[in-house]
Amino acid sequence: MKPVPLRSPTVKGVSASPRRRTGLALLAIPCVLLVVVGAFLWSGQVQPLQPAAPPPAPREAMVDVLDGPGGTERVQIDVTLHSPVDTPAPAVLLAHGFGGSKADTEEQARELVQRGFTVLTYSARGFGRSTGQIALNSPDYEVSDARQLLDWLARQPEVLRDRDGDPRVGVTGASYGGALSLMLAGTDPRVDAVSPVMTYNDLGQALLPNNARQEHIGGTTPAAGSANPEGVFKQAWTGLLFSAGGAPRPGSSPTCGNFIPAVCAAYTEVAQHGRASQPTLDLLARSSPKTYNSKVTQPTLLVQGQRDTLFGLDQADANARQITAAGGEVKTIWFAGGHDGNPPGPEVRGRIADWFAFHLGGVPPVPDPGTGFQFDIAGRPQRDGDIPVRTMTAPSYPGLQGSRTPRFSLPLEGPPTPVVNPPGGSPAATTSLPGAGQVLDAAGSLGASLERDLPGQVAVFRTQPLEEQTLISGTPRTRLAIASVPGQPQPTEAVLFAKLYDVGPDGQRQLLGNAVSPMHLTDVPPDGRPVEVDVALPGIVHPVETGHRVELAVATTDQAYSLPREPSVHLVSLAGDGAVSIPSVRATSSNAGSVPVGPLVGIGLVFVLSLLLWGISAVRRKFHDAPDPRLADTPLVISGLTKSYPGKKAAVADLTTQVERGQIVGLLGPNGAGKTTTLRMLLGLLRPTRGEVRIFGHRLHAGAPVLSRVGALVESPGFLPHLSGLDNLRHYWAATGRPMLRAHLDEVLQISGLESSAKRKVRTYSQGMKQRLAIAQAMLGLPELLVLDEPTNGLDPPQIHQMREILRRYAATGRAVLVSSHLLAEVEQTCTHVVVMHNGELVAEGSTAEIMSVNGEATFRVDDPQAAAEALRTIEGLGLVEVEGDLVHADLAGHTAAVAVNVLVAAGIAVHQVGPRRRLEDAFLQLVGEEQR
Repeated sequence: MKPVPLRSPTVKGVSASPRRRTGLALLAIPCVLLVVVGAFLWSGQVQPLQPAAPPPAPREAMVDVLDGPGGTERVQIDVTLHSPVDTPAPAVLLAHGFGGSKADTEEQARELVQRGFTVLTYSARGFGRSTGQIALNSPDYEVSDARQLLDWLARQPEVLRDRDGDPRVGVTGASYGGALSLMLAGTDPRVDAVSPVMTYNDLGQALLPNNARQEHIGGTTPAAGSANPEGVFKQAWTGLLFSAGGAPRPGSSPTCGNFIPAVCAAYTEVAQHGRASQPTLDLLARSSPKTYNSKVTQPTLLVQGQRDTLFGLDQADANARQITAAGGEVKTIWFAGGHDGNPPGPEVRGRIADWFAFHLGGVPPVPDPGTGFQFDIAGRPQRDGDIPVRTMTAPSYPGLQGSRTPRFSLPLEGPPTPVVNPPGGSPAATTSLPGAGQVLDAAGSLGASLERDLPGQVAVFRTQPLEEQTLISGTPRTRLAIASVPGQPQPTEAVLFAKLYDVGPDGQRQLLGNAVSPMHLTDVPPDGRPVEVDVALPGIVHPVETGHRVELAVATTDQAYSLPREPSVHLVSLAGDGAVSIPSVRATSSNAGSVPVGPLVGIGLVFVLSLLLWGISAVRRKFHDAPDPRLADTPLVISGLTKSYPGKKAAVADLTTQVERGQIVGLLGPNGAGKTTTLRMLLGLLRPTRGEVRIFGHRLHAGAPVLSRVGALVESPGFLPHLSGLDNLRHYWAATGRPMLRAHLDEVLQISGLESSAKRKVRTYSQGMKQRLAIAQAMLGLPELLVLDEPTNGLDPPQIHQMREILRRYAATGRAVLVSSHLLAEVEQTCTHVVVMHNGELVAEGSTAEIMSVNGEATFRVDDPQAAAEALRTIEGLGLVEVEGDLVHADLAGHTAAVAVNVLVAAGIAVHQVGPRRRLEDAFLQLVGEEQR
């Protein structure tokens, strides 16, 4: 059967036949390259790679340093110098955490040496084999010791120097050593780069936190906390740190370990009274980076742990703000570990090495690590103890350069609740014990028993179940009202602890961050008038799943803190907008594994040959696949498209057609006509035997970038039933790697009619709603060409009508739709154009009206049918004319409908409607054969 010629096989004057390859030029390139590779292999000059020479053995030394300000006595610092093969090299001063020694940093030192650095590890005064007493990172003792170690480094031949006495050096360390690195950078300009890990900004606020104040906390960074005075003593952690000072050494106090007298007196005061005097606060301030950050202008990589009840994310946030204000270059990393979890692993340590490699130089170069922000999202611990981690990346740490951290509110519900502080503060809640995070990771369910709030001591406020997944990344905030209860013991002070739980549908609770926020209110009126305070909750990174609740608990006791001894009762209620403010940093997943290049020659040759083939392919595409500017505004052009299989009839044979903007084109044909094969080829899912597909002028191949302008539904997608429709769309779009703003979710939901039900779980959707969601998924990004295969499958008549309206609204935006369907009545009412296939071949194409009037029969609705019939019979050569009610059917026999209408109007007959006599089904059956009925 010959196709009905309804359209020229050219497009805008451009031949639709495929372009020929540029044979000789393309053949010359691979021939030359193959000759070069062959000569290389024939020469036999490939030599086995020599093993790298081992680095020199570490060098041990005891370095004499002056003991204290203006002192004449000396103490000895136990050091080890690790050097690479090639020296002199940039140096890294590597400090350890409190209670440790240089032995704790040996693994990181070896890694840095492998990267080409000279590394100096040492035991701080009072630890390991080093002499002297512990002064708690005093600028006159520990910091002075480190400056003298830089003097010693500058004299070593293994160390690269900028000038005499000035080594090229970076400083890093964890916890105690991290604070030392910042304080050294702020007091010694010879430091060239710094990377503090899991450390503090204000030791007074870290050990005596107060996270509530009556003024608005504010702040534009994600983890800005409250630095209010009169904090609550963190007795569990401080006791552990004090005991880590070690046994008394000769000449030290038997009750103070190896601390200097001033530190011993400060600890004794706070441990006995739970409060710090001003001299104690001044001592802690002098041992805190906050006092020196205004002079830190060196590039700084801040690495902070998310599971850390000792030094929370707010401490790193404060360091970032202060160093940025001083003009320093800051990059921030929050890793899935900390003092309550695991220390930084090889991946994080590798990022620290990259930081030094870029900013110190002298080692194999690395790309600029920039000043971005990275944070980990930790999954649930696996049976083998491993914790899956997904790393997120943002261009910068929000709030440092004018941008603000995105925040949104979750409304809380719950009545005002009286809470009791028992006499002596006992029994007390068990939540934020030091190291409890490690117990949680190791024992899983055992951790649930550690998180216990006691009845009568806690007020609870909850959100409704969340309708979509929510990522908390930073410090949540809320506002509370605290009042005394008349007739009960009423001290004017109140100590309370706020914390957040993730509560699942089954009622299981997870304490977020394993942390609490202490509040100390000093002016609670005894007459029952409430005091309103802003509360900075623990800084965390945690995704709250759909259907879970966020629970705010406010308790009077916690075993990790010093508690009031006097009994009291206070009334706790929500204040302000009665919500919890959630920070949620906009970031994208950046997990990417790296494949090291091995020394094997075979692997190298495979790589070279692969690169060669890729180059040939790229050159070929450049010449053969260049976009045609004359088709740049045409959504789809199919030229000579053929798909055949050995021993079988071609599934598609020499198909040529096109789709223009604003059209809804129906692809019709009986089963086996080649419709689905055609759709797969024009989406790059199936390679044609010959012919080509061009989308907006670009020749199509698998993975072509132009496919980003196409949305498709070829098979029904699988949606996650426990997520909302909106979440399913978001996850699908995120997987494309494109910015979320380009998804146009609001417009897509409006077009698909799912606005009111987008936040419902998919398992509650009807079949029609799921099909509309599938259409919405194909529409994400508002693609300029929409390809749909049987979009009305499984829909009832009202739903089919809705689908028709969806496609019409979409095409009305100036885009194009290609839809394959077996419902001919729907195609007739929906599509503007039709392409009919049979046995893999094109049998007809054109507008829907043209296809339906293939044999020239037309129907006229008129006011006087008999007079109209007589007038039509006067047209020369007209075929049979019949009257049916107010309709007149005529075989136009080659005349256009316009000629017939002119004759009727001239005869004074009112024409109300003109159209083809037949339905699309009649035309279809005529085109493909009655046997298909």
